[in-house]
Amino acid sequence: MAEMKLFLGCTIPNRLPFLEAAARKVFDKLGIQTSDAPFACCPEPVGFHSIDHEAWLAMGARNLCLAEDEGKDIVSLCNGCYQTLAVVNHELKEKSAEKEKINAILAKINKEYKGTINVKHFVHVLHDNLPKIKEAITKQLSNLKVAVHAGCHYARPSEILKSDDPWKPQKQRDIIAATGATIVDYELEKLCCGNGAGYYNKETGTEIAKQKIESAKAAGANCIVVNCPACFQQLDTQRGLPIIYLTELLALAMGEDFNSLNMKFHITKKGDGLELKSL
Repeated sequence: MAEMKLFLGCTIPNRLPFLEAAARKVFDKLGIQTSDAPFACCPEPVGFHSIDHEAWLAMGARNLCLAEDEGKDIVSLCNGCYQTLAVVNHELKEKSAEKEKINAILAKINKEYKGTINVKHFVHVLHDNLPKIKEAITKQLSNLKVAVHAGCHYARPSEILKSDDPWKPQKQRDIIAATGATIVDYELEKLCCGNGAGYYNKETGTEIAKQKIESAKAAGANCIVVNCPACFQQLDTQRGLPIIYLTELLALAMGEDFNSLNMKFHITKKGDGLELKSL
């Protein structure tokens, strides 16, 4: 697999650096080559997008240009960053008038969007390497009963992000199953984590998160596995169940532990018979 540019986004390196470290460990173990670039904010796909679509396109395109300059695809560790960059890439490839307008803006910083690279979610890249993942597993996580949370931005808008089922994403489940963990179906699996709603009303966002966690617990889950830093933060702060990032789960199954992954920085470290220290 060719080297890709790793897009960390704002939240992970600034607030959750242990998730970045876990991803880099897993990529190294699987031989997935990545390099860094001076990326800026993606920018954020909801509020920023709705306020100033043109600025949103220009900022996203500037990030895409950095990868184009090296002829490398982007792999994102964040759902929101993935959605923004993939949708900007799609819109500018499909709409020549928009591309011309944005390139006029980018010319001020000596950049030009060409549309020569692709944007990938880290889940898709991992799924493409599923045979390697199975070979790298050294510890079966059979004590985990996992409720899967894919997040809203992972596969939507589905008419553009066509790499997984938006209603029942399968790729994350396939990866989790490879670790030996048991996947638990639960009633509110499709429910948002509440992070977005919390921007407008914190109490509403908190209530959504609590309902989701209670639904997972009622179904017998002892942890929730996520693939988005915003979802991680929103659910981890509720202190209901341990929240594990997908790359952390893989790293654990590949021989890392609580200490080597700095899981001490999780807020919720135990619940319903599971302690992260025991993994």
